[in-house]
Amino acid sequence: MLYKFKSKAAGDLIMLEPNGRRVLEIIGKTPGAKGIIEPGDMPAAIAALEGAIAREEADQQQAVEEARAKGQVPPTFGDVSLRQRAVPFIDMLKRCEKAGKEIVWGV
Repeated sequence: MLYKFKSKAAGDLIMLEPNGRRVLEIIGKTPGAKGIIEPGDMPAAIAALEGAIAREEADQQQAVEEARAKGQVPPTFGDVSLRQRAVPFIDMLKRCEKAGKEIVWGV
């Protein structure tokens, strides 16, 4: 399944199901076949995504530092970070909030 996020204020954004589900869960939306993000919900969604990105990066940095302190090989992480997945969505949220337009998927 793909998530296709649409708005009148930004181009369509397509995500594979696991990535789209994760983003929706982070912003407090129930992943599913259809949904909407209202402009009034967008500042909280942006803050939630930015917070999740910061936490993920801090956790990864801590894991690397702990491994180095123990003389171990630092762990490697997924090829694509949450930051890379979420930044286009954050940009879409900011554009839509500014224009006062909702984001929908599955319609």
